[in-house]
Amino acid sequence: MKTIAALQAAVTAASFDGEPTDAELDAIETEMPLILADVTLLDALIVTIDRTPTELDHQRIRRARRRVLATRRDLANRAATLALPGGAA
Repeated sequence: MKTIAALQAAVTAASFDGEPTDAELDAIETEMPLILADVTLLDALIVTIDRTPTELDHQRIRRARRRVLATRRDLANRAATLALPGGAA
């Protein structure tokens, strides 16, 4: 029978300082437009939780959804462009 205690040192050997790495910060910065678009959409949806949405509310939600989709498209296209050798699409 193998004990877990023997494997614990290997699992917990790496120290964690609680700070994000440079790569994680770069990923957050890359996705920041999408994060902001999602927040805008959530704001538009939250406004309509406790009342009947007006036509202006519907327009605001549609605009926010289009912004989220456009931002996702842009991020996907950027990732596809970076993945291709030579940067050609």
